Amino acid sequence: MQNRDWDHVFNFAKELVLDAGEQIRSSFKTKLTIDFKENPSDLVTNMDKQIEKFFIQKINEKYPSDHILGEEGYGEELTSLDGTVWFIDPIDGTMNFVHMQRHFAISVGIYHNGEGIIGIIYDVVADDLYCAVKGSGAFVNGEALAPLKSTEIGEAVLGINAVWGIENKRIDSSITSSLIRAVRGTRSFGSATLELAYIASGKMDGYLSMRLAPWDYAAGKILIEELGGKVSSVNGEPLQLLDKQTPVFAAKPGLHEYILENYIKK
Repeated sequence: MQNRDWDHVFNFAKELVLDAGEQIRSSFKTKLTIDFKENPSDLVTNMDKQIEKFFIQKINEKYPSDHILGEEGYGEELTSLDGTVWFIDPIDGTMNFVHMQRHFAISVGIYHNGEGIIGIIYDVVADDLYCAVKGSGAFVNGEALAPLKSTEIGEAVLGINAVWGIENKRIDSSITSSLIRAVRGTRSFGSATLELAYIASGKMDGYLSMRLAPWDYAAGKILIEELGGKVSSVNGEPLQLLDKQTPVFAAKPGLHEYILENYIKK
């Protein structure tokens, strides 16, 4: 890692996340402006935009040489991971935010020369703060999370959206349907960021999505890997953080390899 005070960066990032969470909670009684991006289920609100702009302003003031890639497009268009890059998702789970005011999170992943250094996921309503600094462990609300241990597939809970279990253009549904039948159960919370945090904290055992952007998984990848878990493409290859849409498979150690070899790559 670069000779930089990463503890200072972490404390700064954590305060930004907590401040942003308070801004979001304060917005619950106000009327949202709701638009959609590519389709009516791909929502964006004025708060998504406000929070991303807040992060960018504060980061630029504190670390003007750092780069920022954010979901709402107020950051940069990057062609390289050189230097320090912040991956920001101001509200992951916008549909949940709009419809339920529950089950959404702020996600901040900080990478240096392509290496994950700091991951922060904040479940705003539950007030659960998941954090990791490379080499220093992972925590939720200040309590250390235990290293991840393998789980038998028949005892595993897998995060997967129902769309990947039916006929679709991104993966053979016979693969996912056989995997769904093999695990103990499946869940879909509508927030990739939270589902990755749930793997890190032992609430779930794996997560599969065929279409994620780097801001969806950048922080969760750091958390899971710090605890010994695995995060890769569905082919088991390293993720390319500059790809805007990529398939992602995360799981506990052992289970990750087992599912890849016996189901996905079979």
